Amino acid sequence: MAQIIEQNSENHTETSPAPSDSTAAGGDISAPTASADSATADAGLPSPLSEAGNALPAHLAQLADRARDYVEAASAANTRKAYASDWKHFSAWCRRQGLEVLPPDPQVVGLYITACAEGARAAVAGHKPNSVTTIERRLSAISWNYAQRGTPLDRKDRHIATVLAGIRNTRAAPPRQKEAVLPEHLIAMLETLPRGTLRGLRDRAMLLIGFAGGLRRSEIVGLDVGRDQTKDGRGWIEILDKGMVVTVRGKRGWREVEIGRGSADATCPVVALQTWLSLARIAHGPLFRRVRAQGKDVGADRLLDQEVARLVKKAALAAGVRPDLSEAERAEKFSGHSLRAGLASSAEVDERYVQRQLGHASAEMTRRYQRRRDRFRVNLTKAAGL
Repeated sequence: MAQIIEQNSENHTETSPAPSDSTAAGGDISAPTASADSATADAGLPSPLSEAGNALPAHLAQLADRARDYVEAASAANTRKAYASDWKHFSAWCRRQGLEVLPPDPQVVGLYITACAEGARAAVAGHKPNSVTTIERRLSAISWNYAQRGTPLDRKDRHIATVLAGIRNTRAAPPRQKEAVLPEHLIAMLETLPRGTLRGLRDRAMLLIGFAGGLRRSEIVGLDVGRDQTKDGRGWIEILDKGMVVTVRGKRGWREVEIGRGSADATCPVVALQTWLSLARIAHGPLFRRVRAQGKDVGADRLLDQEVARLVKKAALAAGVRPDLSEAERAEKFSGHSLRAGLASSAEVDERYVQRQLGHASAEMTRRYQRRRDRFRVNLTKAAGL
């Protein structure tokens, strides 16, 4: 380990050594091979079929193209984007340290996650240590990228596993939950949206469906009007007399979400959606789209999921939700997840129905979303006789 620090100091770059726990499995750690050239590692992720595709006969070329599409569809777009960003971050750190990215070296990765945890200047902009969640995501991204290149990384190696265990033990913190948008908040947020514009009608439908369906932001914007209408669709809707059924592909596969009609048209998600579809003249393809030409024209492109988070933040600020917080705090606390948390906290029904609506694997996960539940409904102190 000392050899690495000495080597990095010659490159005039600061980094933090890995915790001494990383050597607990025995033996000294020798310095990894240094190299100033990591250009190949920064190159775009190679297709697993690129080499084979060049040798394929013409009649199989189309199959190869479809196989590449399936490779891309194996993970969500946001996941691929995050993994690409994390790989670029890791590659840049290695280049600044004069270390090789390829082939994978567990010792190098162990030093990298240590630098992220310490907020070392060479690893983290602004010298702010990364959270444990961020470090774990970066490590997953590195492992995934190595696997795609046919050179798997051994995450169980002591240089990685023991360092990560130490980071978790010393820096892990309780998760910061997003603020729940409760029914009274949602009604106030709806009042801030212009009723006479296409953008206002669209945003109204998005908020109501996101809340009533307990949908993730990617699930909201991934909806189509009908089944199998677009390649990038993640679900579709079916409007019935008593409500609507949303078939959506989430993190745990396909599920059906029932959204009943509201007690009044002004807060009914089905009415809001029907109004949007009618006035926007949408009968096929993506449900929620960009509004162009100063709000007078609806495009064909699907909204990005970030638009849902921006909408929730903007509407919550405009409605004055949680006035006890500063504007910066409110912008931080509200997101697309606030709609899911709001439904879980407000629906006074058996917990099983909420769990099913949100698509959670366990009741414990659903309880994490419930901000207003009675935590002391089951009082073990009194039950024990005290």
